[in-house]
Amino acid sequence: MTEAESGSSAEPGEQLRTLVIIPTYNERENLPLILQRLRTAVPEADVLVVDDSSPDGTGTLADKIAAEDSHVEVLHRDQKAGLGAAYVAGFRHGLAAGYQVLVEMDADGSHAPEQLPRLLTALDHADLVLGSRWVTGGQVLNWPRSRRLLSRGGNLYTRLALGIDLHDATGGYRAYRRSVLQTIDLSAIASEGYCFQVDLAWRAVQAGFRVIEVPITFAERVRGESKMSGDIVREALLRVTEWGAAHRLAQLKRLVTRR
Repeated sequence: MTEAESGSSAEPGEQLRTLVIIPTYNERENLPLILQRLRTAVPEADVLVVDDSSPDGTGTLADKIAAEDSHVEVLHRDQKAGLGAAYVAGFRHGLAAGYQVLVEMDADGSHAPEQLPRLLTALDHADLVLGSRWVTGGQVLNWPRSRRLLSRGGNLYTRLALGIDLHDATGGYRAYRRSVLQTIDLSAIASEGYCFQVDLAWRAVQAGFRVIEVPITFAERVRGESKMSGDIVREALLRVTEWGAAHRLAQLKRLVTRR
């Protein structure tokens, strides 16, 4: 495991009320499968499907599933506003409902629900747990070499630019203690995609929370279309560069002041 700066402590063995947030947009084929696997893997957890008015009827299907399973709830949004905005809406909903742990998980099956207990157990010693593809024991299935290089390169650049000891800050399979999301100013989060994930991890580290990584196996989707785009990559590169420059400048100013 890789650790960031230590922050608040956790009581080992705590039974924490958990909400798994799954954003959806045109995931009708994948949603029933992922929900079934999730409910089997972690039956005590609740699930919030955040649907951005999917034209393929994902939201309607989610409503039908929720009507038959009291652990599943659906949050409907009136337009596609991006992954970051969907998660922020889910976080606000979960915090208001009193959940102690909030989990990010993709709807397309790339994040194995069977590995969620590993993330939740790691919260005994952390405030934020990142499921990592790029630490020892982590792996990626069915990605071309170009995609692997892009992800590894992006994470290396993020580590160097921000000075954080995280190997997979762009990953979207993670578990937060509510204290992290209560401390972070969610209204200030405007980033999307990979950048959204970096943004929250970076803010958690800056706030002094303990962030650790546990290995996961990431599998490329087999149904539906990927939401990855060049715009997402460009946004991440630009924002991480801006944050890194501001961070290094602040370090330099502190050094000069001490002299």
